[in-house]
Amino acid sequence: MGEVAGVAGAAGGDPEDAVAEQVRRRRLALGLSNAELAGRAGISRAMLSKIEHRRTSCSLTTLARLAAALSVPTSALLGEVEPPHRAVFTPAGARASDGDRAPVDRLLGPAGGPRGGLEAHLVTLREAGQAGEVGRGRHAGHELLYVLEGAMVYGCEEARWTLRPGDALQLDGEGEHGPRELLEAPVRFLSILRRD
Repeated sequence: MGEVAGVAGAAGGDPEDAVAEQVRRRRLALGLSNAELAGRAGISRAMLSKIEHRRTSCSLTTLARLAAALSVPTSALLGEVEPPHRAVFTPAGARASDGDRAPVDRLLGPAGGPRGGLEAHLVTLREAGQAGEVGRGRHAGHELLYVLEGAMVYGCEEARWTLRPGDALQLDGEGEHGPRELLEAPVRFLSILRRD
């Protein structure tokens, strides 16, 4: 059902085009025939065919019935009114080829997402000197760190924490922060940023 994202109704498109595209895509994603969806919505099969082929405009009542039959809000059938639902799959083993000795910051999804969105990184530090290489960053929003392997000292302005596997640290990203010292290498941790 990943194909159901709100791709119809692009800027400049007619509402009829958006409704036709959304109804058809959502019907197919649910594995429904024209007759099955028409029956669920309480409209004729001919009317559904006309809607899907952009040969008629449907009333608000018919639009609401179709939305209910598809189990989506009415606005979802208007295309871009509903933001697309995105999913990003990153398979295991897909990693940066930075060599065996370099620190690796593997982005686990789309970078620079919208305000309020999440950005996840899997960071691997292999040698003591790499704590400074990752940098002491600043960014808008908040960050959650979760240590998977190894041990490190992590700092934020004047504060310091010793983080070991299973430890989590949540902080405001606007202050300077980052790994200060590796105690047990390699260190692997998740860094999840939320852009405010």
